[in-house]
Amino acid sequence: MDSLLQQFAFKAKSRTINDLFIGSNRADKFSLSAAGLYLDFAKQNVSEDELALLIHWAKKLKLEHKIQAMFNGELINNTENRAVLHTLLRAPESRQRAILAEQADDVIATEKRMAVIVDDIHTGKMRGVTNKRFTDVLAIGIGGSFYGCKTALNALHNYCTQGIKVHLLSNIDSDALSEKLAFINAETTLVVVISKTFTTQETLLNANSVKQWLLKKGVNKQALAKHLLAVTSHCDKALKFGVKTKNILPMWDWVGGRFSVWSAVGLPLAIAIGMEHFNHFKQGAWQMDEHFQQADFAENMPVIMALIGIWNRNFLAYPALAVLPYSHALRAFPGYLQQTDMESNGKSVTQQGEKLKSSTAPIVFGQEGTNGQHAFMQLMHQSDDIIPTDFIIALATSNSYQEHQQVLFANCLAQAEALMQGKSLKQVTTELLNKGMTEQDASRLAPHKTMKGNTPSNLLLLQQLAPKSLGALFALYEHKIFVQGVLWQINSFDQWGVELGKQLSGDVLTSLQNKTITSSSSSLSSSTKKLIHQFINFTSVNKNVD
Repeated sequence: MDSLLQQFAFKAKSRTINDLFIGSNRADKFSLSAAGLYLDFAKQNVSEDELALLIHWAKKLKLEHKIQAMFNGELINNTENRAVLHTLLRAPESRQRAILAEQADDVIATEKRMAVIVDDIHTGKMRGVTNKRFTDVLAIGIGGSFYGCKTALNALHNYCTQGIKVHLLSNIDSDALSEKLAFINAETTLVVVISKTFTTQETLLNANSVKQWLLKKGVNKQALAKHLLAVTSHCDKALKFGVKTKNILPMWDWVGGRFSVWSAVGLPLAIAIGMEHFNHFKQGAWQMDEHFQQADFAENMPVIMALIGIWNRNFLAYPALAVLPYSHALRAFPGYLQQTDMESNGKSVTQQGEKLKSSTAPIVFGQEGTNGQHAFMQLMHQSDDIIPTDFIIALATSNSYQEHQQVLFANCLAQAEALMQGKSLKQVTTELLNKGMTEQDASRLAPHKTMKGNTPSNLLLLQQLAPKSLGALFALYEHKIFVQGVLWQINSFDQWGVELGKQLSGDVLTSLQNKTITSSSSSLSSSTKKLIHQFINFTSVNKNVD
């Protein structure tokens, strides 16, 4: 890390954010707009000089070149020798053809096939075994094949088509499966299986269980294919599962799972909101893409957010990031960012395999406002930990309860202000004395009511939560995460840490199925082996437990 920035950070730790507002038009200088979003970062503990130095540092590390390398399709995922081109899925056709050449035909054809499928479902041309229109769509996936759709479906519920309900299933827990199946009718349910490899354990087990459920509920084997769609890179496996060729949509190795909602992985979302709104979702993202590519770093929203995030994480040593959408519709967004941020940048070695000297991704957590105010925000206000925060809110709501939106907006702004201002012992004592409390009682109570303040925050403002603004919001955080990965000099597009758990899960499962510790499980700890034996013994005694 830059030594001069370290020196500036040492001084920043001893000042208050309030000090930065004195004698300056900070609110104007530390705010910007892009792709329909407005960012206020005036409440961050960073000065103009420090921000300029951060921008200079980014330029020194050739960030601009790395941005263009991604958009131009260079193999920036060096551990898997892949390009990173999810942005092309929301780009104009001319851009797709310029970068993908012949493969652009496959991308364009897939978009058209998606549109046909969505239209066939909505018009009733695609029907099930009893020739009834589909009323429910059950999409089965996990990780990137799930979280993007889940978040967008929640966010855009007001745009969902009447008469068709989309359900998502990812959890391997049988309770989750039972819960979904209890609310749908087999003869009017369409199943979408989403798996790049079509070998993912959780997805395939759920898919097979749902297929057996369809058969038990009267969907005969000959008609089963009418109820099945698939999104995968391995069409042969989907065909073997029972999906017709015309109902299989492709995935490409240059689209990472957590960035795949823009591809055919977004089919469940497109079915729910219709292709017109799905295209608006992609257009909003492309507007942010263009801003990211073209704007000067000083006016570049993803770059500014990334630099401030690194300033907080590495120079001011704040280990976490709270994401607080003051929107019930965006309640899944913090969880989505947990995946995109921590799976992308949760690394400890450089692209060259050398041990990093600095920390990378922060611990991301959050909850919808105002619920968080009555939960973990107590810790944010009165513990010694400083947790930088992203507040997200829309100016307008789509319903008629305008007073609720006004109160919600007031709470959002008040929490950001309270985290920054805090309340000193002197202030609390004066307030208590003014209320008539004795000096002795005020002295006793005042320490319990002080708040440290000086907690930095961004506030992201949307005019209204709509497909375009949601697309821009998704793309903003994608690019922020990418920039941080570049500056940490890590590969943000692999996830080898996910693989070890999959491998060990297979070893344990083999022992459970064979009812004894197998050779593949012999290296497991004695603790795990004992737990395996407990499961085997319990299921042997209780035969009704599957």
